[in-house]
Amino acid sequence: MSFEELLSQVGGFGPFQLRNLVLLALPRLLLPLHFLLPVFLAAMPAHHCAVPGAPDNSSSREEWLRAHLPQEPDGTLSSCLRFTHPRSPSNSTLWGGGHSPGTLEPEPPTVACPQGWEYDRSEFSSTIVTEWDLVCEQKGLNRATSTFFFVGVLVGAVAFGYLADRFGRRRLLLVAYVSTLVLGLVSAASVSYAMFAVTRTLTGTALAGFTIIVMPLELEWLDVGHRTVAGVLSGTFWTGGVMLLALVGYLIRDWRWLLLAVTLPCAPGILSLWWVPESARWLLTQGRVEEAHRYLLHCAKLNRRPVGEGGLSWEALSKVAAGERVKQRPSYPDLFRTPRLRHISLCCMLVWFGVNFSYYGLSLNVSGLGLNLYQTQLLFGAVELPSKLLVYVAVRRAGRRLTQAGTLLGAALALGVRTLVPSEWGLWSTALEVMGKGFSEAAFTTAYLFTSELYPTVLRQTGMGYTALVGRLGGSLAPLVALLDGVWLSLPKLTYGGVTLLAACTALLLPETKLAKLPETIQDVERKSLPEEEMHMKQLED
Repeated sequence: MSFEELLSQVGGFGPFQLRNLVLLALPRLLLPLHFLLPVFLAAMPAHHCAVPGAPDNSSSREEWLRAHLPQEPDGTLSSCLRFTHPRSPSNSTLWGGGHSPGTLEPEPPTVACPQGWEYDRSEFSSTIVTEWDLVCEQKGLNRATSTFFFVGVLVGAVAFGYLADRFGRRRLLLVAYVSTLVLGLVSAASVSYAMFAVTRTLTGTALAGFTIIVMPLELEWLDVGHRTVAGVLSGTFWTGGVMLLALVGYLIRDWRWLLLAVTLPCAPGILSLWWVPESARWLLTQGRVEEAHRYLLHCAKLNRRPVGEGGLSWEALSKVAAGERVKQRPSYPDLFRTPRLRHISLCCMLVWFGVNFSYYGLSLNVSGLGLNLYQTQLLFGAVELPSKLLVYVAVRRAGRRLTQAGTLLGAALALGVRTLVPSEWGLWSTALEVMGKGFSEAAFTTAYLFTSELYPTVLRQTGMGYTALVGRLGGSLAPLVALLDGVWLSLPKLTYGGVTLLAACTALLLPETKLAKLPETIQDVERKSLPEEEMHMKQLED
């Protein structure tokens, strides 16, 4: 008897599974609130060198600033320099007050802002930029904040993926909740940039537990026919979080209170774990038959399946456990020991890197679309809803592999065409940017579902941890690639598009998992492709 047969007795989709989806919705909502938080937390408002003594009158103030600040080629005042000595009012305009164009006065020497900066507080009362002056020579530290965070997620993916396969999904989910709550509170109380960078990095490490535990914990209680709809439904909670971030960022303009607002929901999340079941699949692979028996009976009760104590006999569960029990503890080298599993792991590495690279490259760069920050964030969240519908239809009809490759190809084409559209075509530029965001989100949703089905139960969390590790490497590099616009304005988009295109081609090399049972052991993976095997078994039965 296999676990799939046990699950069919107690109900592979019913009130028990729906309750799990609801209970595990909170981590899905929290993830985008933290992952995309730099859009508001690290926003850089308009700024210029502090010039003490400026008059309050707007017209007089403007003339005062022009006397103290040099102009950029586009006519705006410099953000990072001021004159060593202010110009006289007659020289504060381009041609000078009483001079002809032929007698243009030379620009006086300039110096970096010696007395700090003044910031436009009309949109944000406080961000980490205004808190620690992360502008001009220090603006790289502002971009690096996201990179540090994703490096933390990368490290956490390794740790949580391995530990969840050893000690269980539910226990490590509790660790993720508590760690995120504590570190988020400490981060909001940071007194220096160094303290903030360290605590945000550690918060990313804790949040990695959500990224790789939630989806497998849901899927391992679902039958084959309902994995797709549950996976897409779970993904909509992420979209809800993206849109919720726009609202929270609009209502809370101080970065410390904003960070508290997205961290405190972890407290009710900790309490909700009382009702979250451990994976019975995982318990059986560990030989913990008694605990698996208890959870399966509870599942049958909630799903109103007439299964008594004898319906799930100890002997039947022991046979399933004996066939699935792990002979050795799971480890990352196990992902590369056998040919087929090695092929899957290498392909998933490239796919996840491309998915994260394109998604966060687009999501963290919300400027230049002709909308304010909150409208852009809301639009980027709204476009993810039809993306989820696209995934739901595509994976059921075309399969996981073609859906993964197609969505990545769509994102790559949108980014590529975007570089060819002149900046004057604002509407077309915005449409292509939004399309790229929608396709990248569809690719992300498919990647979680697809990867969870490729790895066997004994290595599922380890495999998800490995792919999340490589994916977060792509996410950590994405903010830094945006700095390439100083070399060539279109270079970041071309880089995002090229990597995404490579990932699309790699996805075609993965085996299809449509309508296939979840593999339990490494031996299951090493057989021929899962759909073909199922068809062969059906032919034998006929």
